[in-house]
Amino acid sequence: MEWGIIHGVSWVAVDWGTSNLRIWLMSQESQVIAQNTSNQGMASLGSADEFEQVLFECLQPILTYGEILPVICCGMVGAKQGWHDVGYSTVPHNPLEYQTPIPVPTKHSQLWVWVLPGLCQLHPADVMRGEETQIAGVLSHQKDFSGVVCLPGTHSKWALCGAGQVLSFSTFMTGELFALLSQQSVLRHSVSHDHWHEDEFIQGVHDALNNPAQFTNELFCIRARDILGDGAVGFGKARLSGLLIGMELAGTCELWQGQKVMLLGDSALQLLYKLAMDQVKVDVVLVNATQMTLAGLTAAYEKQG
Repeated sequence: MEWGIIHGVSWVAVDWGTSNLRIWLMSQESQVIAQNTSNQGMASLGSADEFEQVLFECLQPILTYGEILPVICCGMVGAKQGWHDVGYSTVPHNPLEYQTPIPVPTKHSQLWVWVLPGLCQLHPADVMRGEETQIAGVLSHQKDFSGVVCLPGTHSKWALCGAGQVLSFSTFMTGELFALLSQQSVLRHSVSHDHWHEDEFIQGVHDALNNPAQFTNELFCIRARDILGDGAVGFGKARLSGLLIGMELAGTCELWQGQKVMLLGDSALQLLYKLAMDQVKVDVVLVNATQMTLAGLTAAYEKQG
């Protein structure tokens, strides 16, 4: 990583996911001095031993001789397949009070590394790793928040929060299903266009919500309509997305009905979920996910310090 001339780094915040590594250099007042991103996520590393070397190489340009630099990490770096398995805390759980970073042994004496545990639920079984830090960021800004935090993505999370705790949560494989269906199923022939038709997306949301039992039939109808020319050119991508997100909303209706929903995201996906929730008149507040990740890491560092 190229940093340029950097001064005044007091600690480092790290979000180490499956695909990417994000690093923030922080001041003593926990303000961002500089930030950088690498594609050296967990999936690109062959063994646990590689994590420390990658981190050291990223930070070496800013290390001062004799300096010891605290590093707080979240994400897949703490998974079994990551650098060091730090396990899970169990809901109900207060991530600000009881989410204690776990120290990780290092060979480089200038790095002091801690990794945040994930969050698990025993009945029904569920896990998250990384999203708990974003939720901690939300609660650090709104300690009295009562409602649902929705984190859309490859594996979308819906977390019920109250009294400063994560009370329960549910995971939906919506993003992964979209990738599989659009790339490896017969639908790949009908969703390859980059066209986007908002009306098809909205109708897909409504159809999935109103008749979820017909979901797999509706999926094949995308292919059939494309073959028969029944629909605008490239309608399939929007239709598939609407059906999948609609099914997710159908599965979470007991969570969001009558609740305030905080929707975390950094991309167009956040706006798609907002559009879908508008169809069922959900009270949605949009929040930047990256900012909440950093807020959660900062809260952990300040607690550790």
